[in-house]
Amino acid sequence: MPHDPTERRVVVTGVPRRTRRTRRTPGHHRPRTEIDEQTTLGHTYVRSLMRSQLRAALAVFAVLALLVGPLPLVFAAMPDGAGWEWAVLGFAVYPPLVLLARWYVRRAERNEQDLVRLVEDR
Repeated sequence: MPHDPTERRVVVTGVPRRTRRTRRTPGHHRPRTEIDEQTTLGHTYVRSLMRSQLRAALAVFAVLALLVGPLPLVFAAMPDGAGWEWAVLGFAVYPPLVLLARWYVRRAERNEQDLVRLVEDR
């Protein structure tokens, strides 16, 4: 089948169809535009993300302080407990620390995904 040089592919374009049923008013601005233009609303979006990240960090810090903070008092109250001190510091503290770190990373990523979903208007 020989190729005829006079025949060309034609790209047909049209007005994009909306996949959602929501109608937007002409004055509606997308959150991404608000953030890019650094408007008050965009500033509020960014501050909301920063506050949620700060809340997660403070929660992890509080749990860490409650977990590790009283250890010197517990060790001081135990007479001749040198073996226990090293066991607690060397082994028992790390699993909760790993769990705290995993929770914090997942929470921080979820906060960022929530903002991205809002900005991309999904």
